[in-house]
Amino acid sequence: MFTGIVEEVGEVRRLEPHAAGARLEIACNQVLSDASTGVSIAVNGVCLTAVEVGLDYFSADLAPETLNRSNLGSLAPGSLVNLERPLALSERLSGHLVQGHVDGTAELVSLETLGDGNWWLRVRIPAELDRYLIHKGSVTLDGISLTVAALDQRIVSVAIIPHTYEVTNLRGRRPGDRINVEVDMIARYVEKLLHPEA
Repeated sequence: MFTGIVEEVGEVRRLEPHAAGARLEIACNQVLSDASTGVSIAVNGVCLTAVEVGLDYFSADLAPETLNRSNLGSLAPGSLVNLERPLALSERLSGHLVQGHVDGTAELVSLETLGDGNWWLRVRIPAELDRYLIHKGSVTLDGISLTVAALDQRIVSVAIIPHTYEVTNLRGRRPGDRINVEVDMIARYVEKLLHPEA
């Protein structure tokens, strides 16, 4: 379980395709301070298991499902990724409950400056995820816990404060980029309760 509060931006060293899946290696520091083999680390919001932990990197295996559902398969050496360690039960919950189970990807439509380091991010959400989003609700984009500021058809807009822009990979994003999306899990449970046959 995660909170969507990014701790560090790591850099991809390599993405090695396998017959089924791939191995991803990421250079980083902060999220390794208490890491060991087998620990979970969210990479752009995707919960991955560290299968190898070095002094300044970790490696994780990517299943075919992960490659199909997220943007991790399109990473290349030098790509910047948002990293977060799992939530400790003794900590404050600053974002919202994030599982690290990405529901799909959105297309970045625009990232426009609002002045004073603030930004307006617009993404096009897949049709099948639209029903889980509400105005002022929570959404996780590339592992970042954000509040939905506006909804227009399938375009979701969020305000990005200066701190979030500076400490995440958003500063390197461009229109057309694929952004990982995890909708609020409470919305999924409500849907199941109201429509058990779905």
